[in-house]
Amino acid sequence: MKTPRLPASEPSAQLFNLSRRSFLKRCTLAAAATGLPLWVVERQLAAAEEPVKTPSANDRPRLALIGCGGMGNIDATNASSYGDIVAVCDVDENRLKAAVTKFTVDGKVPTGFSDFRKLLERKDVDVVINVTPDHWHSIINVAAAKAKKDIYAEKPLTLTIGEGRHVVRAVRDNKVVLQTGTQQRSSLRFRLACEAVLNGRLGTLKKADVWLPAGLRGGPFPSAPAPQELNWDFWQGQAPKVDYVKERTHGTFRFWYDYSGGTMTDWGAHHNDIAYWAVGLIAPTKVSSTRITEPVPGGYTAYSDYVVNYLYENGVELNIHTTKDDSIYGEVLNPEGQRNGIRFEGTDGWLWVNRHEIKASDPEIIRKPLPENAVRLYPSKNHWVNFFECVRSRQDPICSVETGHRSATMCHLGAISLRTGRALNWDYKAEKFVGEHAAEANTYLEREMRKPYDYSFVS
Repeated sequence: MKTPRLPASEPSAQLFNLSRRSFLKRCTLAAAATGLPLWVVERQLAAAEEPVKTPSANDRPRLALIGCGGMGNIDATNASSYGDIVAVCDVDENRLKAAVTKFTVDGKVPTGFSDFRKLLERKDVDVVINVTPDHWHSIINVAAAKAKKDIYAEKPLTLTIGEGRHVVRAVRDNKVVLQTGTQQRSSLRFRLACEAVLNGRLGTLKKADVWLPAGLRGGPFPSAPAPQELNWDFWQGQAPKVDYVKERTHGTFRFWYDYSGGTMTDWGAHHNDIAYWAVGLIAPTKVSSTRITEPVPGGYTAYSDYVVNYLYENGVELNIHTTKDDSIYGEVLNPEGQRNGIRFEGTDGWLWVNRHEIKASDPEIIRKPLPENAVRLYPSKNHWVNFFECVRSRQDPICSVETGHRSATMCHLGAISLRTGRALNWDYKAEKFVGEHAAEANTYLEREMRKPYDYSFVS
């Protein structure tokens, strides 16, 4: 189950494709529609009016989708505006057949594969879109990089922190472009929030609070024969071999530590990434956690309700809280009455942002334009546009492989604290735990991969 894309209300390049005659009127209307300040809309218009190379029909990259579930279909549909889908791959025959049908255009039928390695042998594939369950992300990204394919990699980039080092090395050694699917960095709202924080609009930043939806808590679940259309052994991959359980697959795989990290690495990969962007430091130095509920024996293994606390070396606190869906648990939401978002608090005020709104203790915090010499972050009008522009230019995209690795690391640190029940110290330069309980925590930095689905599988 992947998190949904930015809502249709999010401003796009088309929204800012305005004529000069109606500039002020249209900007005013756009600002009202999006809730963004007028100066941000005007800046976006100026960027949108810069000359952009329009690819010709012969300049469209050839795309391959690996992982044909719900999010895979969404990602491939978005990508097909900029390239042509020539191949699809899934270990579920039903999903594979559906994807072949869906992405057949003008009689051009994409080739279907059940083994991604065979797909990567094709010379007519330029870009791989990796939308597999989390435990397959790293090995497929490494294999695609070795095959000299550019990669759109769904988040979280990795299952473990150690895997991140493998992916970074493969991408850099093979000089391919990788965009991590943490698309909130391409949202004007989140960039505006981070630039406000970094430019001192809140005074000195003291803390950030992130609210995530709570995970699923259920079980025990019975095992059953695997569906005939599903290659269950291949689906499990590097994970420990177990009997088939329907709740382990497809939409609910992420609530098992065998395959993912719960909501900590799902929505957390998005909001923790924004917090990391605003704080401006590579990683926290301390992490601790509180388990609010325990998993049901025989059920989902990832913690569903929790608080995780980080501390950065500059004294900034980052606190992660889960909220519960009121249709299941009764209303347990954050102070803004919503299931997710980020609240930054400084000595001079606060700022709240999520995918739907941005507001502050004093409206001038975001309404007043930043000065010409202000700190500016990497601008991206659209996550897919940014990726394909970088495929052509060979520049780093907004969510490069290092960015994806660091954002995933923050999430994994929280998950490790939850799993060990320990307060831990993190050496971000060495990428390992130090001090008390370090030996136990470091066992979670990588896990032994079940053969044959280790790195030798793609060597």
